[in-house]
Amino acid sequence: MSREPDSVLVEAAMNGDGDSFTQLCRRYYAAMVAIAHSIVGDRHLAEDVAQQAFAKAAVKLPQLATKGRFGGWLATICRNAARDMARRAGAAQSVQHLPARAAESRENAASEAVKEALGRLSASAREVVYLRFYDGMSYEHISAILGISEQAINGRLRRAKRKLAEHLRREGFGEVRL
Repeated sequence: MSREPDSVLVEAAMNGDGDSFTQLCRRYYAAMVAIAHSIVGDRHLAEDVAQQAFAKAAVKLPQLATKGRFGGWLATICRNAARDMARRAGAAQSVQHLPARAAESRENAASEAVKEALGRLSASAREVVYLRFYDGMSYEHISAILGISEQAINGRLRRAKRKLAEHLRREGFGEVRL
């Protein structure tokens, strides 16, 4: 079974084919949850944001100028919805402002240190980290979703891993290889 290009599905959805839009939703759901999670810091809120993004995309689909760029367009809608939710929920919900808590074990301490380190990354770097490592997406898939080159993805990941390792080393976790 061949995978229909986004442009074909978008065209069909614009012409009222609900099944085509459903296919697009299934295709991009995990990526949108990862993008939202990188901003709001909570998986359940991220799923809500992804659903809001799909609902908004369904309404605004006729405004999509380039049918082949659906993934990047949807990612922008999702990012904006996640930022809105983070603002409404307050800084406590944002991964950028996770409080440092006293950890009861080394595992909890490591988990908290990783969360804090992720929060210190730029939004674009954190987004690529979530897509690659939390959702296991290929560089090619991330490139299609975000509309940036695979080289740019590689560069963002390399810089993000270096910053994460530096932060963890400063927090006393020794030499970290990512």
